[in-house]
Amino acid sequence: MKDTVDSYVTEDGRTIGKVLMDMRNITLRFGGVEAIKDISFDIREGEIRAIIGPNGAGKSSMLNVISGFYNPQVGEVWFRGEKRPPMKPYQVARHGIARTFQNIALFEGMSVLDNVMTGRLRQMNTGLFAQALWWGKAQREETENREAVEKIIDFLEIQAIRKTPVGRLPYGLKKRVELARALAAEPDLLLLDEPMAGMNVEEKEDMSRYILDVNDEFGTTVALIEHDMGVVMDLSDRVVVMDYGRKIGDGTPDEVRGNQDVIDAYLGVQHD
Repeated sequence: MKDTVDSYVTEDGRTIGKVLMDMRNITLRFGGVEAIKDISFDIREGEIRAIIGPNGAGKSSMLNVISGFYNPQVGEVWFRGEKRPPMKPYQVARHGIARTFQNIALFEGMSVLDNVMTGRLRQMNTGLFAQALWWGKAQREETENREAVEKIIDFLEIQAIRKTPVGRLPYGLKKRVELARALAAEPDLLLLDEPMAGMNVEEKEDMSRYILDVNDEFGTTVALIEHDMGVVMDLSDRVVVMDYGRKIGDGTPDEVRGNQDVIDAYLGVQHD
């Protein structure tokens, strides 16, 4: 791939920009266990970047490093050309990174609308007292955030359930609501942890379309973990492959598909 250029245009006409996030020699340990072992890769502006690998490869741990849930013992995280110090997840969110979770993390008793509104917290700057009075700047801020959320609800075609408590929704719609909440934060980098896990074929097709539309219409950079290889190969511009905490492949879908180490990892083959 064109790793040394600032930007280029893909075959389908999308523009891939300069490096947005650079993971340099990341090592993450839990006690004596190395979940990630000296891995380096980057994520470029405007691309869909997949992180794949067998179960236990360290993919979610890597996503947790990117989003600030874990701080690596070795290595550096660079974002927008600057070395990032150790951060808490809320600090990472303020820098324009949002995520969804492998296990859905929504407020089951709240409506879809209220759940999506929680994604606007970093855009809410008035104090608690002003918000309680709902007057002046607080009222204007609330109105603007509601308008932004309604646009996302329309975009993801969940208008009909906007007032429904999330706990009453089927699994596939809950995943869509979680995507809506992440988008409400207006992220520059959207992290998706197995966005299609547990979905049927039709739900996967819908989610794939939404991810492509988010990337195309909003210009949002996407990094995702996904086990469905058909989805990964169709959606991704580049793929990084992990196995037992190590990087064993990195490149375009075609390059990764033909990588013997990747083939062996997925087939369980081991050469002498």
